[in-house]
Amino acid sequence: MINNKKIGLSLSGGGYRAAAFHLGTLKKMNDLGILDDVDVISTISGGSITGAAYVLNKKNYNDFHNRIKDGLAKKNVVTFVLTSLIFLRTILVVLGLLFFAVYLTFTEYAPYSYLVVMILFIIIFKFQFVIFPVSKVIEKAYDKFFFKGMKLDDLQESPILAIGSSNLHTGRPFTFSKNKMSDSDYAFGYTKPILFKQEQFPIARAVMASSCVPFAFTPVKIDQQFYKDINDYNLVEPMLVDGGVYDNQGIQKLTQSGSSYLCDIIITSDAGGNFKKNEIYPNTIKLLMRTVDLFMYRIKAFQMQQNIYKNTTTTGKPIAYYSLGWKLEGLIPGFFDNLKKGTILQDVLNAHKLDALWISNPDQYKPQIFEQLIKNTGYEAIKSKGLTDDEWEIARNVGTNLTSLSVKKIDLLIRHAEDLTEIQLRLYCPFFFVKKSL
Repeated sequence: MINNKKIGLSLSGGGYRAAAFHLGTLKKMNDLGILDDVDVISTISGGSITGAAYVLNKKNYNDFHNRIKDGLAKKNVVTFVLTSLIFLRTILVVLGLLFFAVYLTFTEYAPYSYLVVMILFIIIFKFQFVIFPVSKVIEKAYDKFFFKGMKLDDLQESPILAIGSSNLHTGRPFTFSKNKMSDSDYAFGYTKPILFKQEQFPIARAVMASSCVPFAFTPVKIDQQFYKDINDYNLVEPMLVDGGVYDNQGIQKLTQSGSSYLCDIIITSDAGGNFKKNEIYPNTIKLLMRTVDLFMYRIKAFQMQQNIYKNTTTTGKPIAYYSLGWKLEGLIPGFFDNLKKGTILQDVLNAHKLDALWISNPDQYKPQIFEQLIKNTGYEAIKSKGLTDDEWEIARNVGTNLTSLSVKKIDLLIRHAEDLTEIQLRLYCPFFFVKKSL
C-alpha cells in the first residue's frame, strides 16, 4: 500500500511457462522495492504455482526464487502422472477390457464382441473421472514439488493471496485465500451463506483447482470435512476447473466493485503468447482444442477492454498491463496510442511531465513525447539488454503444459518479464519512482 492506496498484482495462467514468466515479474518488482508494497496477489493456473510459493516464503525471497526456478527445470508433473499407480491401474483396466473383447472373438459370443466392446468403452467414458482421477495425481505432484503439505492457513497475512478457479456449479469464480474460500453465489445466493473451513485446505489442491484444464483434468470437488455446516454438503456441489475459464488474467477480482480484493492500483502480468495463426487441424481433438483457444482469446480480449481500458477511464485507477507476446519496442508506441485515445490518467501524464500543449495535439508533438518517455523509462538501457527477436520467439513459443523447462527457456521468460515489468511500471505507474508520491 502507498498513501492508503491498495496495490494489486495479478498473475495469469499458462502452466509452467506462466510460472517462469511471473518469476521475472516478482524479481523485478522486488529489485525495484515495490513488491513489499503489494496488498493482494490474484493468481490463475500456472500463476498460482509461483504466487502461492512466494506468499508462503516471502521472508526469504532469494530462496523462494531459486527453489521455484530449480523446480520448473527439474520437476516434471507429466512424468509424475505417467508413472503413478493410478495411471498404471488405468492402463491395466483398459488393457484388460481390450483383452476381454479380443477373447470374445474366439468364443461362441463372437457375434456380440463389437457390442460388448462398445458397451465397455461407454462405461469407461462415463466413469473416466472415477477410473482415472488425474487431478488427484497432479495435486500430489504439486504438493511434493512445491508445497510440502502446506495449508491455506500457512500463507502469510500479507500480501493476501487470492487463488482463482471457475465453479461449474454456479458459473462464478471460486477463490481460495487464507481467510476464506467461496464464491459470491454461495455467499449471497442462499437463505444463509454457504461457508467453508479453509484453514486446513491443502494449497496444492487449491492450485490444482486453479489449473484444472477442462477436457484434460478431473474437476476438483470440496470434501465434506471443509464445510462449516456439514448439511450444506448435500445442498451445493462445487465443481472447480481452471480459473482462466472465467478470468484468464486474474484481474477481475481486483477491479470488480464490491470485491473484497478490490485494489486502487493494478499490475497485471500476462503470460499469454498471443494467438498464433496458420494452425493445422488434422483431427477432431485438434480442432476442438483450437476452438477452445479461440474462445479463450476472445474472452481475454473482452476482459482487457472491460477490466483495463474501460476501467482506467471510468474509475481513474492506474493499471499497468503487459503480455509475454509483446516486444519491448511496442510499449512506448502503445502508451502513445492510449494517450491519443484518452485512456491515460492525468496524474500519470503529470508525473511524466508531458507539456499540456503536447497532450492536446499528440501527433504534432510525437517526437517530443517519445523523447520524454524514453528518458523517463530508461528505455534505451533496458532495450540494450533485452531479448533478441530469436530469443523472444523461443520464449513466447514455450508450451503451457506442466513438463519441465530447459534452464535457457526459463531464463528467457524471466528476463523478458523483468524488462516488460520495468518499462510498463515506469510508463503507467510512474509515481512508484517519484518518491512514491501518489
